[in-house]
Amino acid sequence: MIRSLARVLSLSVLGIALLPAGAFAASTQVAVAANFTDAAKEIAQAFQTRTGDEAVLSFGSTGQIYTQITQGAPYEVFLAADDVRPKRAIDDGYGVAGSAFTYAIGQLVLYSTQAGKVTGEDTLRSGDFAKIAIANPEAAPYGAAAVETMKELGVYDILAPKIVQGTSIAQAYQFVQTGNAEIGFVALGQVVNETGGSRWDVPQSLYTPIRQDAVLLKTGEDSAAAKAFVEFLRSPEAVAIIEKYGYRAGE
Repeated sequence: MIRSLARVLSLSVLGIALLPAGAFAASTQVAVAANFTDAAKEIAQAFQTRTGDEAVLSFGSTGQIYTQITQGAPYEVFLAADDVRPKRAIDDGYGVAGSAFTYAIGQLVLYSTQAGKVTGEDTLRSGDFAKIAIANPEAAPYGAAAVETMKELGVYDILAPKIVQGTSIAQAYQFVQTGNAEIGFVALGQVVNETGGSRWDVPQSLYTPIRQDAVLLKTGEDSAAAKAFVEFLRSPEAVAIIEKYGYRAGE
């Protein structure tokens, strides 16, 4: 009996020793601005490959996500499309002091699925389209940048009746993709791999730089996986992915 028990215990210990590396992997809940969807998915995959931990991603407009955070959403990390909400999260007691940093600087693009439709600012000045899509400027920094660009060019008042608003930059992109708008302001990261259509990379002089900040939320303060993901976001591997999708790495 004693010998049998010893054998069982020995096998149990051996079994634990032989468990795969990911057997004790953890996960973290990460809220991500919609413009960063594709890049975030690739970063999350690289993070899991590197650490064994899983980053569970949720997407939406920056304003929408921040509202969810204030209402108790269980996010542990927040990747915003601006540098305002992460700072506010810290000021309002939802974020960990000193944890905010710029992980990417975005590029606004005027885009169409139609070849030759977008040729530059002349496309906006001509007004030769029925609808132009933008993200809600109150909730999405890329929407605010789109409005700023049109005002800077002096065409906003003329184009205002043609604007269709998406709740996020993802929906604005969808409006263009489905033909509900011939053109639209989107993020370069959404179209950088598109092979057709036409686009204009809006000069950064026409809008306030879109500094996208990340912040560790109080809900993730004691989560090793959450802190590891934030750290991974600064790694050369993550930076290469960020730049691959048309963003500049944080300065």
